[in-house]
Amino acid sequence: MEKTIHKQINETIYRETLSNGLEVMLVPKPELEQTYGVFTTNYGSIDNQFVPLGEKDMIKVPDGIAHFLEHKLFEKEDHDVFQEFTALGSSANAFTSFTKTAYLFSATSNIKKNTEILLDFVQDPYFSKASVEKEKGIISQEIQMYDDQADWRAFFGIIEAMYQNHPVKIDIAGTVESIQHITEEDLYTCYHTFYHPSNMTFCLVGAFDAEEMLAVIRENQANKSFEPAEDIKRDILIEPTHVDLVHHELKMPVVTEKCMIGIKETPTSNPTQFIKEELISEMILDYFYSKSGAYYQELYDLDLIDGSLGFETERQLSFAFSLIGANSTDVEMFKNVVLRQLDTFRTYSFSDIEFKRMKRKMIGGLMREMNSTSNIANSVSQYHMLGIDYFTLLPTLEAITKEDVESFMHQWIKSDNVASFFIKKATSDE
Repeated sequence: MEKTIHKQINETIYRETLSNGLEVMLVPKPELEQTYGVFTTNYGSIDNQFVPLGEKDMIKVPDGIAHFLEHKLFEKEDHDVFQEFTALGSSANAFTSFTKTAYLFSATSNIKKNTEILLDFVQDPYFSKASVEKEKGIISQEIQMYDDQADWRAFFGIIEAMYQNHPVKIDIAGTVESIQHITEEDLYTCYHTFYHPSNMTFCLVGAFDAEEMLAVIRENQANKSFEPAEDIKRDILIEPTHVDLVHHELKMPVVTEKCMIGIKETPTSNPTQFIKEELISEMILDYFYSKSGAYYQELYDLDLIDGSLGFETERQLSFAFSLIGANSTDVEMFKNVVLRQLDTFRTYSFSDIEFKRMKRKMIGGLMREMNSTSNIANSVSQYHMLGIDYFTLLPTLEAITKEDVESFMHQWIKSDNVASFFIKKATSDE
């Protein structure tokens, strides 16, 4: 077991790669009451074309199958896994993202038993034709519910405008039509390809003894057999750097119209560059568009927003984008003002005082995130799959210079990498 001490942030992480390939990461924090465990596979909604384990030919599976599989793993032949966690006084959940599927528990006691239940249920799939058909109805209702939510439609609307080929443009849950094609055989194919221990991580953060917990995990995994590990071959789509649609819109029965602005970016697989670009883009957006930001204030003073403005940046190995969006009384004017503001990024220069204030705020936010067991566990796992040690984010942030930020900012906005999307009010006859 490898032990790494990060003195700057007073964190210690233990790592071990088990013989079956599972990456185990333990972060003991005895001062906390709550312990959080997360079992993550490097498999998400965008992984819809791949070569199955033990085969040679690329296949395409129905959109939404990663999310469907997440739902089905909780259901066993004779019981529901949630009941096992509830009996221990703990809670369990799961989520599917574009690139990951994670299963988790939160508990204040019985950590060893909770860990064993989590590992066992994820590694013991049970799918039947009847249960798959039943789940289609449940997930169809979930999809229809999200289809009625303007915020969700705006989020995927702007992504669809930006991307031409990449499956990131497809809703994580798929469509009502696509999930009808999912079979139990498809689920087993995806499971055996992507749920091999060598494609997964287990991270535990909270009050426990690292040596004892590692012994529990080692024994649990040693009692199971798996096929030999293989490198997973995923289809790599060629995506242009420019946005697919400069503007698109949708009409819905909303009270207030919505506008989203998307910046399509070029992803990087270099871990150091990846972290820097992620931190810098978040820092810039927060500086200008948080409630204390000058550009937020301009939009507010123009009576274009109601306090709902939000922003985010999403970076993965095969795609990257940043979003700014809000409810607005005049979506066209909101779009034009934000586009003008973004255009200033091409030549913007920070004063030393501005830069120090911006960086200090970012450091404070990151340190607050590191006080959350759930955030640490999820972040340690997901950054690890990107080849990044989560606990290096703070020293990386502290090393970023004003010149780094301005260099990134000056080339961030181009003539062809920004798109807009509106949710407009539907009239009574639409």
